[in-house]
Amino acid sequence: MSDLGSKDPQKGKKPNQDGPHFPFGGPKLPDLKPFGGWKFSIIYILVLIIGLSLFNYVFLSKVNPTIDFSEFKAKIANGEIKRVEMTDSYYTGFTAPNRGQAAARRDPSPFRGGGYAQPEAVYRAVPLYDPDIIKLMDEKGVNYYGVSREGSAILNIIFSWVLPIAFFIFIWRFVMKRMGNIGGNVLSVGQNKAVIVAEGDILTRFNDVAGVDEAKEELVEVVDFLKNPRKYTDIGGKIPKGVLLVGPPGTGKTLLARAVAGEAGVSFFRMSGADFVEMFVGVGAARVRDLFKQARDKAPCIIFIDELDAIGKSRINNMAGGNDEREQTLNQLLVEMDGFDATSGLIILAATNRPDVLDPALLRPGRFDRQVLVDRPDLKGREEILKIHSKAVKLSSQTDLTAVARITSGFSGADLANIVNEAALLAVRAGRQQVFQKDFDEAIEKTVAGLQKKTRVLKPEERRLTAYHEAGHALVAAFTPNADPVQKISIIPRGFALGYTLQMPVEDRYTITRSDLLGRIDILLGGRVAEEMVSGEYSTGAANDLTKATDIARKMITDYGMSGRFRNVALTSRGAGMGGQERQEPMFQREYAESTQQYVDEEIARMVDQEYKKTTEILEERRAVLDQVAAALLEKETLDEKEFKELAGGPV
Repeated sequence: MSDLGSKDPQKGKKPNQDGPHFPFGGPKLPDLKPFGGWKFSIIYILVLIIGLSLFNYVFLSKVNPTIDFSEFKAKIANGEIKRVEMTDSYYTGFTAPNRGQAAARRDPSPFRGGGYAQPEAVYRAVPLYDPDIIKLMDEKGVNYYGVSREGSAILNIIFSWVLPIAFFIFIWRFVMKRMGNIGGNVLSVGQNKAVIVAEGDILTRFNDVAGVDEAKEELVEVVDFLKNPRKYTDIGGKIPKGVLLVGPPGTGKTLLARAVAGEAGVSFFRMSGADFVEMFVGVGAARVRDLFKQARDKAPCIIFIDELDAIGKSRINNMAGGNDEREQTLNQLLVEMDGFDATSGLIILAATNRPDVLDPALLRPGRFDRQVLVDRPDLKGREEILKIHSKAVKLSSQTDLTAVARITSGFSGADLANIVNEAALLAVRAGRQQVFQKDFDEAIEKTVAGLQKKTRVLKPEERRLTAYHEAGHALVAAFTPNADPVQKISIIPRGFALGYTLQMPVEDRYTITRSDLLGRIDILLGGRVAEEMVSGEYSTGAANDLTKATDIARKMITDYGMSGRFRNVALTSRGAGMGGQERQEPMFQREYAESTQQYVDEEIARMVDQEYKKTTEILEERRAVLDQVAAALLEKETLDEKEFKELAGGPV
């Protein structure tokens, strides 16, 4: 029964996409595979193993064991051996008489001319230097002859060395391919893994990017650098070597980099920061060298390194010590960025959502000369992004994208793209040919609160407690100054919550006052207060609300300087992260004294208890309205903004 509606939209979404996505133009590079691009299968390995086994069984299993040379001579002396085949490796003796022809010797059939031939017994011995053996064979009338084994020696080398080595190389390549080419080919381990898109193959343009007008203006100048470099060099200016795109996840940093390459009409090298580092030491540095070497050959071009923080983390706070693989890669990147000429037409674009962890050497002028902020879009930007993503979607004439943009404050471009797609899927699921406004509303609720679970059945007492819980949230929000208006209340379970109160901001807000933060704590505590008023006890349904309220109180004391003892003092240096999202405090690290920690804990408890009493007074004064809203929820399960206003009255 946690209050999902009162959560900050910036924190309630999954930042797992990188901006509005469009098809990445250009033909795909061929997938180079060993052995002529064959599609590997375990069947090939099984066939090869079976073939080698059959060869060994047919050709090698019948090789006779050797006997001592002295025993071999004795069998000649007693007349047992009638014929000897002599090679450099073995003397082979046959007991049966010679059948007269070489063809007859090679014919294993026991039938010759209709008669039955006596089977041969074969003895083999390693030859020794003994001139008397020739005299002995002459005396005993043994037929002896020499056989050249040059062809057999070649086959022996092939089957003994070449085929086994080739077989193990094949297995190794196959396993490396199935394991994602970890380590790659030993001979090409230092080659970069950049995706190279040829000039003119990138179809993304600046018109495909919306909501980041200021960032586009900065990058338009970069495009002009690539197209008309002489205009800037003639006056004595230098083309910036690197441009760092900084912003929260999903705001379109990668899309902007593709648009720059598409507008400039130059080759585009795209590589993730994680692609540089492998399990082998020195691989990352080698790949950096190879990447810049290829880029210089194709200049003018753009190198785009996504997630730069994977290799660019600060070396100052390296607790491990030594010179690890990531640090070598970073050092090589710094050297390469200093090494190329500014007039060569080679520009590096990089993207990160964690600029605070980057090494200062990367951010100095001469490397990444410009830092372009790609922030979440405002109201106008959200509307433009929705229009771009809904071009291929059949919208109803009653659909109002401006209204959708108004209630999606804090959403990134990736979130808006996901909402448009979810709305289209919901329309198809309902059997409609067009997307209506209610599809967008349901898509927003699904994104913020989670999937609706209509099949979950609650006990009557749990359902009643849930109704009062959500009514308490909504009623406190209605009578809290500057609070976001209540758009919807529901006791239909969504996600992990048994009910939710949906609040959507009317306008974008970038700063929050102390009274507004205390008001948010009041709204979060409204559900717990309503439960206590109705049942006289607490439940676990307010656990998420209490966590959020405690977090707000802690930040007011430690980060925002809003406590009595430490007024205007920040107790931590973590500050605010990208897009207003606070960074997490390092584990096992506290930047203030133990006594201060005790004061922080006591002040949090005092502040939350004070707001709890204030919230109790608000709901006790409006107990009749609380009962009406809860009864309406039990009857209808969902109340929209208009229905709630009619019941609550007052300054909703």
